[in-house]
Amino acid sequence: MHPQYIDDDAAMDLDEDEDSTSRITSPGESIISSQAFMRGHGTYLENDQVVSSVAGTIERVNRLVSVKAIRARKGIFRVTYIPEVGDLVVGRVTEVAARRWKVHVNARQDSVLMLGSVNLPGGIQRRKLESDELQMRTFFEEGDLLVAEIQQIMGDGGSSLHTRSLKYGKLRNGMLEIVPSALVRRLKSHFFSLPCGVDIILGLNGFIWIMKHVKDHEQLGEQGFDAEAVYSNQNDDIDQATRGSIARTANIIRVLSKAFVPLTDAILADAYEWVMEQEGSSDVKSILNDEMADQLVAAVTARA
Repeated sequence: MHPQYIDDDAAMDLDEDEDSTSRITSPGESIISSQAFMRGHGTYLENDQVVSSVAGTIERVNRLVSVKAIRARKGIFRVTYIPEVGDLVVGRVTEVAARRWKVHVNARQDSVLMLGSVNLPGGIQRRKLESDELQMRTFFEEGDLLVAEIQQIMGDGGSSLHTRSLKYGKLRNGMLEIVPSALVRRLKSHFFSLPCGVDIILGLNGFIWIMKHVKDHEQLGEQGFDAEAVYSNQNDDIDQATRGSIARTANIIRVLSKAFVPLTDAILADAYEWVMEQEGSSDVKSILNDEMADQLVAAVTARA
């Protein structure tokens, strides 16, 4: 979407002399006319208005208006993940900056994904151009989930990522579960599939992605790189049976993590097999019943 520029005679809701950074906005709140300002990150266009997509403070640079999200890292689990080079992580994009994305990976600092560390259309290893920087939000934008590898640890404890492998990149067609990072064991591969047609990505940062089974991009090679598909925000059609399998897998992970059972590919495969053997397993929510949850934990730990 192309930015629209100001008409100097137009009425402005944000006066140039005001300290606009002190103004708090909430999702869905209209900020300013799109005919008067360009939209920045944290906003979208609706009915000729720039509207906030996140809760945060309004920031203005000349004619560019954006919203900086209020980042409160509160949740069930404390942030315990300490990045290490080579770790596979699942993260969420929090900000699009100059030639880089900031990604929340459940660590004390956001990781950085540089424009030069991703695969782009027109050749996987090609040089990144100025036009690529102008189109960064067509690749990843705020809120997108991705799988990446820790490339480098910075002196201040931060980390940088890369998605150069074809098995890394934007995540679609699934759901996210968050567990304590200490429960995810280091494995030979953190990508695996269940017989029910569900793929699982075990992020070492405690973020687990459960999705519909897809073809192995690694086997496609450079000639099979489809940028439109890789960076698409549109989910594929998912049949009811696969949706049920994804939800069942997510509930299994919730039960096991609540009991502090370490998560590996073998344990999750055994757990899914045990659930399917039980009467009433067609009811996805039955796994969350206290009695069945206790039986599942006991069965899995006995097989381990």
